[in-house]
Amino acid sequence: MKLLKVIASGYKNCTEHFSIDFLARSKKTEEDKEYELLEIADQLYVFSTMAVIGKNASGKTSAIELLDCCYDILSKFRLEYLDFEFDGVKLEMYFYEEGYVYYYSTKLRKSAADEKKSIFTEQYLFRKKYFKSKTKEIFSEKGWERLVIDGELPEDISIVFFVLKTMKVREIYYGVQEDKDSGITKGFSMIKKLHFSDEVIKSILKIFDDKVDDLIQLDENKYLLIYQGQKKELTEKELEGILSSGTIKGLSLYLTAYASLKYGFDLLIDEIENHFHKSLVNNLLCLYKDKSVNKHNASLVFTTHYCEILDMFNRSDNIWITKSQDKVIAENMYEKYGLRSELSKSKKFYENAFGTGVDYEALMNLKELLMK
Repeated sequence: MKLLKVIASGYKNCTEHFSIDFLARSKKTEEDKEYELLEIADQLYVFSTMAVIGKNASGKTSAIELLDCCYDILSKFRLEYLDFEFDGVKLEMYFYEEGYVYYYSTKLRKSAADEKKSIFTEQYLFRKKYFKSKTKEIFSEKGWERLVIDGELPEDISIVFFVLKTMKVREIYYGVQEDKDSGITKGFSMIKKLHFSDEVIKSILKIFDDKVDDLIQLDENKYLLIYQGQKKELTEKELEGILSSGTIKGLSLYLTAYASLKYGFDLLIDEIENHFHKSLVNNLLCLYKDKSVNKHNASLVFTTHYCEILDMFNRSDNIWITKSQDKVIAENMYEKYGLRSELSKSKKFYENAFGTGVDYEALMNLKELLMK
């Protein structure tokens, strides 16, 4: 299964028909096919990495949370602990599964019986056979067959269940709050759940702190740390006094990325610079672009203020720009600005070519106050 496009109406402070999609728009060079693009079906390409940029309070987090909501429906067929801002939202999704493109539409409502659940109303599900000759018409209104659902589900279960059938991890979202909450316990919980070898954790720890030789969980409360050749039995709190916060955060998130690449689910990261410094972000992007590593078509989607990271993208159609005007909008860099691949995206960002620069007048007002 691969998510292709999302459209939301009535969502937060976003414009009606707020839309983001994953399909390649511009010319596909052989180099792009090798590094930037994932071929999920014959001549059907999505992105290995995709960025959402914009200045503060422009709607980047709203965009990535919307994607997370859609993945929840496609993974678990339900939404739990529904944010009130999703109540009444019309949600439309296009996704690919086993030779077919599917279109799903629903209106989300809070459950009257349980405020922690959402219910799916006005649900419609269509599909059409995918043909490489009709890739450009994939979102057109032509050729759809409405699926007749034979069976009943509880009101809090989406009818996409009848297509995908098996509940499985298809995405993990790493928000700012997840970063604050992520620690050693979370990392080791993932290791146990996914049966990762000891070599995996050692190799990840070495990325962040080359003085760490090994870290082993002895029980729920105790860990064995081999640090600069010395062995110490420590609690998690004691470990946090020795290992840097960057090492602890990196362990959890890099383990998640490892799992994403190993099993082929997508990884969404909000404000990637809050988790890693720039060189580690670059390294992470390289892993997703390397097909010898990314064998199962996993995608990395992230928001960022690090505009220099954009220069790692050969393409511009995998970059979305959010802006907060009367309503939040999302623009595709290639579609809206036609930026040539050889131009520096970070330079254009600093030149305010995309309307994402700092408000100069507000900055000068602050300067005048300081001068007084």
